[in-house]
Amino acid sequence: MLNLSPSVLISRLLILVIALTFHEFMHAVVADRLGDDTPRRMGRLNLNPLSHLDPLGSLMLIVVGFGWAKPVQVNPANLNRNFSAGMMWVSLAGPAANFILAILGAVPLRLNLVPLTAGTGILPSAGEFLFTFVTINLLLMIFNLIPLAPLDGEKILEFFLPARWSARYASIQSFGPMILMVLIFLLPLVRIDIIGGIMNPVLLSLRKLLIGV
Repeated sequence: MLNLSPSVLISRLLILVIALTFHEFMHAVVADRLGDDTPRRMGRLNLNPLSHLDPLGSLMLIVVGFGWAKPVQVNPANLNRNFSAGMMWVSLAGPAANFILAILGAVPLRLNLVPLTAGTGILPSAGEFLFTFVTINLLLMIFNLIPLAPLDGEKILEFFLPARWSARYASIQSFGPMILMVLIFLLPLVRIDIIGGIMNPVLLSLRKLLIGV
């Protein structure tokens, strides 16, 4: 990532801060609305990036272009007791937030209000910024929907699984972080990109749907 042009680097870092902050903020909002005050007590019900960004995750963003924010802590026992889908909706809120941001970023491009031209110097063009904005938010949405702990897709799939599969699925999730590390960091070293093979076709299809390219 450090080898990127200044305009691309500035775009990516700014967009990632916005996207990650809004992602975690929406987790907090939905949990709060469903009865859990844990995010409120921990100061997560705001759009201040400092409340959401993780120091190590932010450093990784700068160095390698891959990072993370601080997960919003949720106590499932505090969610509305008569609402069994509580954790599913809390988990879905993050990817949904990124999809909403992608749609908002796509509108000016789709309506040809902003030309899709490359930036010059250290600043990206408006079109370049919006194109990257849409792409990164779609990537974050797709990535977080992968059904492996600690990603949001774990709780979403867990809710929809038949009861007879739940125990087996739960046993796999303890290995989720290890599986993710292998998929993201180790397999690409031997030219096996399972994550990219899953995400790229979905990304291209959704981006074409939103902005036409």
